[in-house]
Amino acid sequence: MREMLKFYIDGEWVDPVTPNPFDVINPATEEVCGRISLGSAADVDIAVAAARRAFESYSQTTREDRLELLEAILAEFAKRHDEVAEAIMEEMGAPWGLARNAQAASGPQHIKAAIRALKNFEFEERNRTTLIVKEPIGVCGLITPWNWPMNQTAVKVAPALAAGCTMVLKPSEIAPFDAMIFAEILDAAGTPAGVFNLVNGDGPGVGTALSQHPGIDMMSFTGSTRAGVLVAQNAAPTVKRVAQELGGKSANIILDDADFGNAVKNGASDVFENTGQSCDAPSRMLVPKERMEEAAALAASVAAATVVGDPRSEDTEVGPLVSDVQWKKVQDLIQKGIDEGATLAAGGTGKPEGLDKGYFVRPTVFANVSNDMTIAREEIFGPVLSIIPYEDEDDAVKIANDTLYGLSGYVSSGDLDRARSVAARMRTGMVHINGAQLDSMAPFGGYKQSGNGREWGTHGLEEFLEVKSIFGFDAGNKD
Repeated sequence: MREMLKFYIDGEWVDPVTPNPFDVINPATEEVCGRISLGSAADVDIAVAAARRAFESYSQTTREDRLELLEAILAEFAKRHDEVAEAIMEEMGAPWGLARNAQAASGPQHIKAAIRALKNFEFEERNRTTLIVKEPIGVCGLITPWNWPMNQTAVKVAPALAAGCTMVLKPSEIAPFDAMIFAEILDAAGTPAGVFNLVNGDGPGVGTALSQHPGIDMMSFTGSTRAGVLVAQNAAPTVKRVAQELGGKSANIILDDADFGNAVKNGASDVFENTGQSCDAPSRMLVPKERMEEAAALAASVAAATVVGDPRSEDTEVGPLVSDVQWKKVQDLIQKGIDEGATLAAGGTGKPEGLDKGYFVRPTVFANVSNDMTIAREEIFGPVLSIIPYEDEDDAVKIANDTLYGLSGYVSSGDLDRARSVAARMRTGMVHINGAQLDSMAPFGGYKQSGNGREWGTHGLEEFLEVKSIFGFDAGNKD
């Protein structure tokens, strides 16, 4: 039972202004696994004041100072890697292998990416007599989600530190423990007081206070599109920058010349990973209409073979959904798919056999889905695959782009040039060709209602910088 009731502000663990304990639930057992405190606008005020004081000195540190700090954080993280993984497994239900090798491992991955970006970044350039400078934007409010908690914390904190910014982090109150351990890591690494601050809380209590705060210069938010809109609305009166990584309903186009069996099976596995709780999951699989039955059978075989269960078991591939609220949402959407006439090829409503306790869900495959069905339009955020038929390549691209979202896309083909051509036509911030993995130095982000910023690598660093032109910096020819 974890008791983590304090906030990290100005280099110290401090009590909230007003005590407001909140139970954190282990989704695999439905039992309380710890408690945190929910903060308020008063706590945000204190944290922002600390960050503003620290910005005066931290913004003037050198590249070498910041590299040294990031390297120290990396070293401290290595000492506590498995502890971070244990917290993630406990708070959001990730199976141990995923928690250790992907969820927790994303922390050092993004710290290393920030180090690589910072080493060679050009903060200054000359244009005739003008000096153009990129400098830290200021105090940043960071709001992170529960589905990949360490990934989203590190991908914001590391580049913000690299840029010379100070910050206040609000992790998800549903999965807060890994972020609190991360605060301990930053403290042990010698992060100057006030540079990094953490205030737990919910959206209305802390998220809104951060977004509205006149002392916050930038908001970086990852979460649902609905919540992202609220952050932007709350930030608008103070005209602060808002970077958003939001929802997705990514299309996976499997062309007629692809290695069909592997493409379908791998696509289904990708949807079920992390219990479907990934914003870039390839949740709409597009296949030639004449191969619908084949695709449904292949995907159903993957669903049937997927081991759902206790995250602590070595055999478990899929753990529970994060909460009772999420479980009920996914159940409702599965039922909606059935009611709207999609063919249920695997899974369905209810819990898997033998799992009466915990927010477990059956890996589900729908075939013969039309793109106007609810399960093809809404982000389900569960292990639910919708297989949609297409007539030809043009029809596939049209269906793929017929969505409010535009985070990621996938295309499989035996002809690389053909895959590249289709990728170029997809209105998404990212496209994976033939199962290619993410690149930590390439920008991560989306089009349309999937967001308006980019994270990872050099692009992630640039999110935290302002551009200044100093005219007349050099004397000389202005032509």
